[in-house]
Amino acid sequence: MRINTNTAAMNTYSNLTSANASKSSSLAKLSSGLRINKAGDDAAGLAISEKMKNQVSGMTQASRNAQDGISLIQTAEGALSETHSILNRMRDLTVQAGNGTNTDDDKQAIQKEINSLTEEVGRIAKDTQFNTKGLLNGTEGGTTTTIPAVPETPAVPETPAEAALDATAIAAKVDAADVDSLVTAYNNNRRTEGADLVVGTATAQDAATAILALTDTDAIAAAATEFTEGQTASATVAVKDFTGTPAVPGTPAVPGTPETTVTTGGKNSFTFQIGANAGENIKIDIANMTSEGLGIDGLDITAEGATDAALKTIDSAIKSVSDERANLGAVQNRLDHTVSNLATTKENLSEANSRITDVDMAEEMMSFTKSNILSQASTSMLAQANQMPQSVLSLLQ
Repeated sequence: MRINTNTAAMNTYSNLTSANASKSSSLAKLSSGLRINKAGDDAAGLAISEKMKNQVSGMTQASRNAQDGISLIQTAEGALSETHSILNRMRDLTVQAGNGTNTDDDKQAIQKEINSLTEEVGRIAKDTQFNTKGLLNGTEGGTTTTIPAVPETPAVPETPAEAALDATAIAAKVDAADVDSLVTAYNNNRRTEGADLVVGTATAQDAATAILALTDTDAIAAAATEFTEGQTASATVAVKDFTGTPAVPGTPAVPGTPETTVTTGGKNSFTFQIGANAGENIKIDIANMTSEGLGIDGLDITAEGATDAALKTIDSAIKSVSDERANLGAVQNRLDHTVSNLATTKENLSEANSRITDVDMAEEMMSFTKSNILSQASTSMLAQANQMPQSVLSLLQ
């Protein structure tokens, strides 16, 4: 019998340590609900689980991104809905302007409303934003043209009427060499009024008096014109000397315009990250929906026959807005399906991750019970093993 090395006690202690370790591991799993609490529990399972957690977390954010994208599209589409209404009203006004019953004043009134609606289309496109980012103003890739400033045109005052000159004043302007031309001009254009004057005998005063005595103003003008064209000397007697000139209306000042820039074409591009990994995104381009981008800027229906061209321009703009709304609607539907797919995928990945990391409580309770019993038994047996060397004392008595 040996007492320096108690092999039975050492073996029992080893089993007790193992049982306690197993019991401690079971307690950690039961208290956390996780099968993997540290890398040592399952190194490969931990690596797989962490990747799945990243995917699930990324999909949660991707779903939010897609919903933000839907909100952006709804904002843009709502603004284009109003643009559609405005273009329809402009088309109705253009059809109205094409009717022959309208006066020029009627067309001017219609033009004023069209101008105002055109400005509103531009304002909607320039002011529609999502998180301060423009949606419809076509800031990317467009052609920007600078329209120089136009200075103010000053007013022109009215030119007063001039009365016809009397015969004496006209005769004073006629050179001696042109008297016969003036007499001949009268004789050729007097028509049925008055009597012929004798060339070479009648004076410039006689001819001018006879011309001004005519009651037919066309005859007066014709005689004066013929003389003016046929005279040979330097004296000038214009038609207005015989007939006078009416007043010429003045014109008001025309306001100038400042320098402006106009962007045609162009687009607004947005990329939505709708997946947990690189490259999983959707890009959408929204065309320039300003009045310049739609081609309706400067639309004029006041000119004769201008309504046909205006109708074609407005119809083209309506088609552009319709196409853009259709594109936005298609992307919105795609994002709706994306959100649904992300929810399904996230659920399936969460379930798969649960099978890797979550503990089976019933199975682990069985393991804990076993370890607990073994621990208690090992403790009892260790006490018994420690008593075994006591039998040596009986030999020493």
